[in-house]
Amino acid sequence: MDKEALLDDLMSNKGTSSLLSGQLAIKVVIDNQYIPPLITGAEEDIRASFTSLGHVVDSVLSDQIKTIALVGSAGSGKTTALEKFIVDWAKGDHCQKFSHVFLYDLKDLSCDSQYSLKTLIQQNRHPFDPESMALVLQRPENVMFVFDTLDLYKHPLDRSEHTLCSDPSMPITISTLLASLLHGSLLKGATFLVATRPTDSLKFLEGFKLELLGFSKPQREAYFGKFFPDPHVANIAWQNMERTLSFYDFGSSPRFCWTVCSVYKNQLDAGERMPETITEICVNAMAQIVASLALDEVRAREVVLALGRLAAHCCINPQSTCCKHRIATLGLKQLLNAPLLVHSLLRVDGNMESDQCILSFHSQLMQELLLAVSFFLDKTIAKDATELLNTHEGHVRYLHLYLAGLLNPSQRRPLESLLGAFNDEQLMDFKCWLETSSQKTVEGYHKEKHLTVFRLLHQSQNNVLVKEVITPSARIGISYGGLGLVDCVALNYVVKCLGGMECLNLYLANNLTEEGTDALIPAMGLSQKITLSNSSLSAASVAHIAKALREGITKELDLSHTQLGDANLKVLCSGLRACKLHTLNILASGLTEACCGDLSLALTSSTSQLSVLDLMFNKLGDQGLVQLCQALENPFCKLQELKLRSCQVTAQSMEALSTALCCGQSQLRILDLTGNTIGDVGAEHLSQALQHPHCNLQRLTLSATELTGRCCQRLAQALRSDHCSLVELDLSVNELGPEGALQLCKALRKPGCPLEKLSLTRCELTQVVFTEFGLLLTSGGSQLKSLSLALNDVGDEGMKSLWKAIADPCCLLEELSIEMTQLTDVCAGDLCASLRASRSLKSLDLSNNKLSDASITALVQVVQDSPFLQEVNLKYNDFSEDVFEIMDECGKINY
Repeated sequence: MDKEALLDDLMSNKGTSSLLSGQLAIKVVIDNQYIPPLITGAEEDIRASFTSLGHVVDSVLSDQIKTIALVGSAGSGKTTALEKFIVDWAKGDHCQKFSHVFLYDLKDLSCDSQYSLKTLIQQNRHPFDPESMALVLQRPENVMFVFDTLDLYKHPLDRSEHTLCSDPSMPITISTLLASLLHGSLLKGATFLVATRPTDSLKFLEGFKLELLGFSKPQREAYFGKFFPDPHVANIAWQNMERTLSFYDFGSSPRFCWTVCSVYKNQLDAGERMPETITEICVNAMAQIVASLALDEVRAREVVLALGRLAAHCCINPQSTCCKHRIATLGLKQLLNAPLLVHSLLRVDGNMESDQCILSFHSQLMQELLLAVSFFLDKTIAKDATELLNTHEGHVRYLHLYLAGLLNPSQRRPLESLLGAFNDEQLMDFKCWLETSSQKTVEGYHKEKHLTVFRLLHQSQNNVLVKEVITPSARIGISYGGLGLVDCVALNYVVKCLGGMECLNLYLANNLTEEGTDALIPAMGLSQKITLSNSSLSAASVAHIAKALREGITKELDLSHTQLGDANLKVLCSGLRACKLHTLNILASGLTEACCGDLSLALTSSTSQLSVLDLMFNKLGDQGLVQLCQALENPFCKLQELKLRSCQVTAQSMEALSTALCCGQSQLRILDLTGNTIGDVGAEHLSQALQHPHCNLQRLTLSATELTGRCCQRLAQALRSDHCSLVELDLSVNELGPEGALQLCKALRKPGCPLEKLSLTRCELTQVVFTEFGLLLTSGGSQLKSLSLALNDVGDEGMKSLWKAIADPCCLLEELSIEMTQLTDVCAGDLCASLRASRSLKSLDLSNNKLSDASITALVQVVQDSPFLQEVNLKYNDFSEDVFEIMDECGKINY
């Protein structure tokens, strides 16, 4: 078939475009409305390299690759891509090595007839002269066959199912003919371009597979620009599509985009607003189709109910089809006499007059909408929502969404104006079902079920319904990490309806896209706390978070373990300078000293409210801390708590930190330097700061900072200072030894020493130190209320002085940790006596010791009888299961 004849044949196709089956492919091409969908190769990503199917084919074809399968979902643009390919070839744009290209829609080929290859070519719409036929048979490498709708061809094409033929003149079944061509027995060397939905029929095809992905966001914008002549209208329509519908997986479908544009145009021409939900879009599309039939209300209602029965049958049928012999039983026979309706909604496979005729819906979206609409019209489909949903469970994707959307009077109004009012009883039944099931769901902890409820509520567009479902007992603070775009939109809608959220928990949001973050900006802005720990965030996503912080009320943000990095933190800081954020957690997020300048600028902004900053486990180093110290000296800096655990800080930066603490501007109250190599020199600088009248530090953690007993003299001096405001001090996991600890004890004896909490866990303490602490606690001068002496091996003898101290009425101690101090049953008597006498102790940690069953009865009795003790930790002692029941009787004991 020559190029000119092929073009004439294509352009003479006078079919009718419809909202549901899409615009005619050739009309898209000749009207210059074609936008190439995204195409990706099965073996390599080729999206960035090619702009049309023709370019892809030119690149992929080789002596080894003769078959290309174009795979895509319904409406993804396969047929249009094929016809654009044919037109471009005929115009000389690509693939000019082929002298002949033949296009076949496989669903139109009769399976009952026999064809030879020559007959098949002759029936390609135009007579084919003998000279051209001879050229095709002699030079098959210059011939291409283009087969559309392979997925609709119901007969097997695997070579094992056929006796392949090599004679182009021999009449054979069409399935054997196709198999012989595709497997190279007939016309060996020819090239094949095949379009199909994802199907098992792909298994027998050898060659290169291309996936048609549909439209990306920029392609949708370009498509809208071609559909609407007015650029301003096109932009408004495209933005509405992106805001309200692009998040559905079918939003990339060119067919769906054409339907959306058609509905938008109709609404704009009528002076009405554009739809906001998928229910509105499809209801308006259906209303246009029903209106075009020009039926009265009674007849229109009958037609829709008949279509609803067909939809119910197709939803449950594994092939989503209806055979000819079922048509009469469903009351559909009269529908076949309405070509416009059939073309708009239904696909007919086979001759309409044949008993082999098969009906199915062009669009699953419309199939399930008809099911939902017919349920609300009367009780023909199902007597109630439970029956409807149980019957179709596992067979539908959109039914729940439509049922929820149609509860909204404004969304169902276009159909009610044509069909009459929906059944109030059916509407109320589904509303009760939705409220009851949704309330139960959101009181649980199953994330996916929560998101399903949010999607339904979003589809309903009903603020009152949201508040009825999300009651105070709802647990909407559970983690919603891993959100798709549609979930982001739905969650955002729910939060907006509620007017705010205590905690927006997006923990482990590894696939949160830029679009998803953008959709969540209002919800984030309405949340008191945002948790994004262990998430993966792009720079664009961080920019949206920064915007939400600037515009919202968020007071706490958790970005720990996000590998945020310096560059992304710089983006975030644009929001930190002017927001209500009080607490920022960016623990273990891949930060270095390079980010500290941006942090410092944010902290010193006159509008910054940041008072708690957690930077633990980042490689800030001394230079990074020095830059943060400069912020502490600024009067606008409101930082009160700074956590720098394991940030590679050394003694080198402690002088700068000490200076900042004493400058008179710093508001810092809490400082954690755990896991840094501060050493005695660094501790000396900090001790000097603690004595300064302008130092406001109240809690200092220096655990595991390579201290020795030599630093304790300076620390003790600071504790005795009249200006020291330190209430909590943690020196755990340092080699202080007894000499260092004894110096601290002497300082704590000074009347007025403010220290209330001291931790000396694993500091190589001895019995002498424990004895001194016993004396300290009974001296009447100590303010200690919490003491940890865990992981110091002193045994039963070493603890005696502490037991006596606890029993003393002068002792103020409320918390005591003596984990792993080698205690045995020998101490049980003294322990029980001290607990019985104590009037202050509330919490006691005895875990990881060597207490056994012999001690448990007396200990449990004492704990139960004590009106002061609230918690005793006995985990990891030498108890047997025989005493578990005894311990269970006391709710204060953990074991």
